[in-house]
Amino acid sequence: MTCIPRPLPSIPTSVAAVGRVLFLMLSGSVTAWAAEPPTPFTGPWNLERLKVAPDSTWGETTGLVREVYYAGEPYHGRPTRVFGYYGRPKEGAGPFPAMVLVHGGGGTAFAEWATLWAERGYVALAMDLAGCGPERKRLPDGGPNQSHKEKFDAFAHEKLEDMWTYHAVAAVIRGHSLLASLAEVDADRIGITGISWGGYLTSIVAGLDDRLKAAVPVYGCGFLHENSAWLAIFENMSQQQRDGWVRQFDPSRYLPGVRCPILFVNGTNDFAYPLDSYQKSYRAVPAQRQLCVTVRMPHGHQAGWRPVEIGLFVDSVLIGGKPLPKIGPLNVEGTTATASFESQTRIAESQFHYTLDQGSWKERNWTSIDASLVGNSVVVELPDKRPLVCFITVKDDRGAVVSTEHVELTTN
Repeated sequence: MTCIPRPLPSIPTSVAAVGRVLFLMLSGSVTAWAAEPPTPFTGPWNLERLKVAPDSTWGETTGLVREVYYAGEPYHGRPTRVFGYYGRPKEGAGPFPAMVLVHGGGGTAFAEWATLWAERGYVALAMDLAGCGPERKRLPDGGPNQSHKEKFDAFAHEKLEDMWTYHAVAAVIRGHSLLASLAEVDADRIGITGISWGGYLTSIVAGLDDRLKAAVPVYGCGFLHENSAWLAIFENMSQQQRDGWVRQFDPSRYLPGVRCPILFVNGTNDFAYPLDSYQKSYRAVPAQRQLCVTVRMPHGHQAGWRPVEIGLFVDSVLIGGKPLPKIGPLNVEGTTATASFESQTRIAESQFHYTLDQGSWKERNWTSIDASLVGNSVVVELPDKRPLVCFITVKDDRGAVVSTEHVELTTN
């Protein structure tokens, strides 16, 4: 029997009211829900089994990374293995904080990514989620590929346990379990970040795996059936298939279960995960959340692990580093927009970003102008034209950017 999460409580809909709730959440002043949080939806996964350290074998070491294989979920009735690169700091015995690294479409286990985190002082595991081993060679006992067929088409005739999302989520949680079992890893300081489809998976896993202490989904979000690069695929499904896929595999079902601090990173014009579905996704999270939305952020693996905000956010949660600035609601009064902020670092720059375009999010043109810093507030005069979509960012002296939610203004 499918477990249905409790309905979300009503949320104020005015720009100012929504903003006030967001700022209180970001500042840690209140919890997101006045009453009990909704019961997390756990989908088709056996979480207790996935939280047990999987059998593993270890391979060659190159630089700061070592090859590892660990047990995955059965695929079409046969055992599988997951390949990954395990990164470790060059010096020290630990226990180290650790990161789970989840690639996106067309990706694999990236040794470069694991090395990046090892150089930061973390143990890291970057696993392959396409049934491949080193150099993307297909494993004889690998799980499903990561094409659209395995993600969507198979839903009509495959068991849930043979779908790509089922296997990928399980492989990520098992990867976390492997890290947590190692003596040189601090099991109480493990986070996760994922890029594109890896961000999609991170959004699911963060709502399932209550052991995680920090999460950073990049690009990926939920509500894919409402707006995303895959609308045509959903339109070709039957209503029953579409509803079934969304019920089991859309992150919108799992984001209300997130309990750890989470940073959402995306661009204004992302071709796959547009800002409307993105906003619904981060608003579904009851935990402390922050946003880093930048104008025309490029989409890709290197672009997705490069933002300085990711490392600084994780550092602030797992090793006591200085946190990212916290920016509150974007409030509009007359022709003026304001946003309050708190920061332990010096704010070097503030900007107001807006678009007058409508239609497809990926096609919209954005204008960015400098805003004024007045005490602990950002102040800017609004353009006259409507409709207007806008948000405010602040950048600190480390180059880290945080943003308000975007708001849509339809009248003067």
